[in-house]
Amino acid sequence: GPAETARIANVLLKDSRMGKYVIDPKAWDCIWTELIQNKKGLKTVSQRPGFVEKDYNFSKEMLEEMIWQLDRLILKYRGSLWNTKETANRIVELIVEHRSLIQTELKEVNSGVRELSERDFLGPTERRRRLKVKEEEEPDGGGDGAASSSSAAKKEKKDHTEYFNDLERKAFRDKRKARRVKRRQAQRAKKETDANP
Repeated sequence: GPAETARIANVLLKDSRMGKYVIDPKAWDCIWTELIQNKKGLKTVSQRPGFVEKDYNFSKEMLEEMIWQLDRLILKYRGSLWNTKETANRIVELIVEHRSLIQTELKEVNSGVRELSERDFLGPTERRRRLKVKEEEEPDGGGDGAASSSSAAKKEKKDHTEYFNDLERKAFRDKRKARRVKRRQAQRAKKETDANP
């Protein structure tokens, strides 16, 4: 909103390289009103025809991964290397706010308030679960060749399993690395505390 725009503009205004290009602060609210509220600027995502944010959902595993990544960033920028910087503290505020929205979405997915469809962003586990349910629900075909043509069509589809497995392995490695970093930071903090009683 206007407050965040003013924050960004103030940072740019103080920068020796960018400050000379920033317009007068008196015009900031006017520009916000014209571009965003009166929609006289470029189209934003939310202004696309037919766009409704609830038109797509993320599966439980995708949301949990997002929360894990946001927790990792919060931990990093709250750490002693960053917590004295105003920008890092602001980033933490924004990420905490965003995380709470994702946590709400996860609760809605888990409770069934948000129903997932094939068009949603589903992780590999949810896709495999859906495929298994679909295969169990399909009739045998009664020997008329329908089952064999169905299985031939499945074989023709490109198998993306390895791609998603690679993503899962990478996420696991990233989590392991983040835990090591967190452990090292805790050890450093303990050393600093021990050195300065």
